Amino acid sequence: MPLRFHELIDQITAEIRYVLSQVSEEQVLALRTAFLSEKRIFVAGRGRSGLQMQGAAMRLMHLGLQVHVIGDVTTPAITENDLLLIGSGSGSTASLVQYAKKASSVGAKVALVTTNDKSVIAEMADYMVCLSAPTPKVKEERALTSIQPMGSLFEQCLGILLDSIILQCMEVIDKGGDEMFSLHANLE
Repeated sequence: MPLRFHELIDQITAEIRYVLSQVSEEQVLALRTAFLSEKRIFVAGRGRSGLQMQGAAMRLMHLGLQVHVIGDVTTPAITENDLLLIGSGSGSTASLVQYAKKASSVGAKVALVTTNDKSVIAEMADYMVCLSAPTPKVKEERALTSIQPMGSLFEQCLGILLDSIILQCMEVIDKGGDEMFSLHANLE
């Protein structure tokens, strides 16, 4: 007999709580500081991780920060005054590696949220937050196994982590939800 809905929810939220409880406060503080100190933030990810990154880009824009999602036709050139924020479970997705190399070559800072702190992008990153979620792309034993398929746990934790950092940014710059809503899209 399949697990009941509420049993699944209990298991999924326990997994999320475990992974996020392992996150380094220092890594979070460094990333929050980078969000608020660099001129512009460029955001990248692929697949479901990419969707989480787009959601974070929207909230960063609502904070009043200059944010660009890589791949949009209006994305300008990255410069040494900017931050490239990548969400990648493996930390080795080919297109994201290329973005990190290019950003580094022009002197931009690179930030990574990943499950793999030994990845190609991790080696280039100025800032990194490591999530201990299991993923089939990283063949490394983890303390936790997930009932969820593929990288679902990483993707969920990625979104919650970034939303949490944005909440911290709201407090630091003293911006509330109503003020942020004034920047919400009105061409809907």
